[in-house]
Amino acid sequence: MKQTVDVNININHVTRVEGHGNILVNVNNGRIEQCRWQIGEAPRFFESMVRGRHYSEVARITSRICGICSIGHTLASVKATEAALGINISWQNKKLRQLIKHAENFDSHILHVYLLAAPDLLQAKSFYPLLDVQPEVIKRALNLKRIAHEWGSLLAGRTTHPTRIVPGGITQIPSLSELKQLQQTLIEVLPEVDQTLQTIKALKEKVPDFDRPTEYIALADNKTYSLYDGQVQSLYLGEKQQYEVEQYRQITNEYISDWSTAKYCKNKSDSYMVGALARVNINQQYLHPKALQAATELAMNKVLTNPYLNTLAQVIEIVNSVYQSIDILDDLIQSDYAPEPLVSPEYFASGSSAVEVPRGILFHEYSYDDKGLCLDSNFIIPTNQNHANIQKDFEVLVPQLLEQNNNEEEIEMALEMLVRAYDPCISCSTHFLKVKFKK
Repeated sequence: MKQTVDVNININHVTRVEGHGNILVNVNNGRIEQCRWQIGEAPRFFESMVRGRHYSEVARITSRICGICSIGHTLASVKATEAALGINISWQNKKLRQLIKHAENFDSHILHVYLLAAPDLLQAKSFYPLLDVQPEVIKRALNLKRIAHEWGSLLAGRTTHPTRIVPGGITQIPSLSELKQLQQTLIEVLPEVDQTLQTIKALKEKVPDFDRPTEYIALADNKTYSLYDGQVQSLYLGEKQQYEVEQYRQITNEYISDWSTAKYCKNKSDSYMVGALARVNINQQYLHPKALQAATELAMNKVLTNPYLNTLAQVIEIVNSVYQSIDILDDLIQSDYAPEPLVSPEYFASGSSAVEVPRGILFHEYSYDDKGLCLDSNFIIPTNQNHANIQKDFEVLVPQLLEQNNNEEEIEMALEMLVRAYDPCISCSTHFLKVKFKK
């Protein structure tokens, strides 16, 4: 029997996420008066920072948007600039950039799965208490994190604010022997990747049972499990629709929320979801066979609409990234691998791009004048695409939790876990400032 309850939740701020986000829920006499996912981060002005800058400087600046996804921002920035400047890079450079992208996603997913999300499944406040009860698991997590960091640094110069990815190609490439050593390292780490799968598989029953169908959006090229390139694909109520990357504003449809310094997005309905679960839902058939096997083991080899499962989708992507990277390295090692000159601009115009960063699809767009100076820019961050979806999840989840007679502490934990499942990068998503002029 449903109880008449009062609930007053005011979490300021949710922990184990990047940035500051608040959860506000007030229930008076069983009636929900307030249910909000609130973002109060100070706006950031990277779009303004790059105006007037030469195209060779832009990616170095925009990589500073995020310390976790700086490779993704660099790649999105460079790809958009290349689209604006008529630059087409070589097959080899595309393969190397794909490897760099896999390194970043692997790195971030290891951090989130082991250190930010797993404590919820083990009912721990953080990963620190797990050091005493699961020291080998934490040791494994840190070792995988180290390998990911070295993987990204070898290819990009460094994983945070990379130095080698520039418009027209890559300034310095690893030697053939370094590629072979990286491949051997990834092969040797496969047992730890499988142990990661088995650890999370054992905790799967701890994932809350919640279902809310929504729209899912991700890159897709209908050939591979896309992270670096492709078109934009929407999956909504079983129907897929493909868009060109240049149509991204028609897809994202940014709008302002009264209680958020980050804009919201919507496409076919009131919200949509991006990230690992969206990618797995849309591109599952293109997973590496070992990753598809992991999806089957986790009972995720079908379209799923429980946002809590985003963390498990990240595990599938961990498996996919290491196996696909071994294959990409094979392709490079068997090719006529050698340093290549940078490709020069053909003209100066406008261009846009999309890449998949750990938290979802990321859009960059630039316009340049005939001297190669940036006239205008626009960025749409994955987390600001997810904010509306988190809000809509709250609006469905809270009544269900009340109906199930959950107490305030249980409701609070369920909402925190939901936010953390999205792995939000909150401060990166704040691009809106409402100014009132007083005369």
